Amino acid sequence: MTEKIELKKVTDNFCFDGTLIHVEPYGHGHINDTYAVYFKRLTTPPIRYILQKINHSVFKEPERLMQNIDKVTGHIRRKIEAEKKDATRGVLTIIRTVDDSIFYRDGEGNYWRAYHFIENAIAYQQVEKPEHFYEAARAFGLFQQQLSDFPADTLHETIPDFHNTEKRFEALLSAIDLDSAGRVKFVEKEIEFALNRKKDTAVLTTLLQEGKLPLRVTHNDTKLNNVMIDNKTGTGICVIDLDTVMPGLALYDFGDSIRSGAGTAPEDELNLEAVSLNLGLFELYTKGFLETAGADLTPLEKEYLPFSAKLMTLECGIRFLTDYLSGDTYFKIHRKSHNLERCRTQFALVADMERKMDQMTEIVKKYS
Repeated sequence: MTEKIELKKVTDNFCFDGTLIHVEPYGHGHINDTYAVYFKRLTTPPIRYILQKINHSVFKEPERLMQNIDKVTGHIRRKIEAEKKDATRGVLTIIRTVDDSIFYRDGEGNYWRAYHFIENAIAYQQVEKPEHFYEAARAFGLFQQQLSDFPADTLHETIPDFHNTEKRFEALLSAIDLDSAGRVKFVEKEIEFALNRKKDTAVLTTLLQEGKLPLRVTHNDTKLNNVMIDNKTGTGICVIDLDTVMPGLALYDFGDSIRSGAGTAPEDELNLEAVSLNLGLFELYTKGFLETAGADLTPLEKEYLPFSAKLMTLECGIRFLTDYLSGDTYFKIHRKSHNLERCRTQFALVADMERKMDQMTEIVKKYS
């Protein structure tokens, strides 16, 4: 049975408009299987939708994941509609099934979902223009602002302790003790770097536990390619890829954006001298993020924005180092030392952020 016939059976279970005429793989994602599906209509031009098979090996509870997405998108949609704006371009729109469900489960136990396709917009894979980074910042900041009154504790934690840096550090210690791949002797310098920053790992979780930082709805994957940029206006119009939306800290989202977008080198750069924080991009993102989210952030949240960039970068480096010590069991690698190279790049970026922390702090104060 061909893939198209199989997908035709899946699409028959959704409330799509028209008759299926074409299916093609879509996007650059590595977790879910994503397709653009095209439908012919009688009196209007063809229309396309996004159809995805959720990877339930990664996301163990697809029902809860979809419940989170449904709640969050519904909340944002009501905000947009109250402003008399086009919600179909400002937030993901779930296509319901013929049984009025937000997902479809096929006979083999696979979970499927569908969204309206946001036309005349693109998700850039990397920063081609500084303005793209600024627009992503405004979009993620608006995401925080729109959900600032949403009860975050009503969402499911789809990946427990995803950004709990303290527990990521504990996992590193376990990997060091176990040394299952016999690699500890090769990374003493990297281990020392992480151990010297143990106190940093508990800072944000402690502030949350003490009630000094508010629990918020967080995206948890705030890369540039998770924002749709309008082709005509160049503005960031919609945050996508909501699989990791769950309770967390706004600082996680800000910090990970800086880690992934404001560095001067690729994630696995071999020349560590080329690795640094681009303060211009940091300022651009800070400006955009605070323009939209600033009024709803607490003074303490703003104060810890620079630290959050360092912490999320440290956490990522710790995860790469842990995986390297464990024999590369989690992250996909393309060469034997790939995770170690990634770790070294993250740690080099952490060190540069530490050198520039005072400048980062002044930038945040400038836009607060």
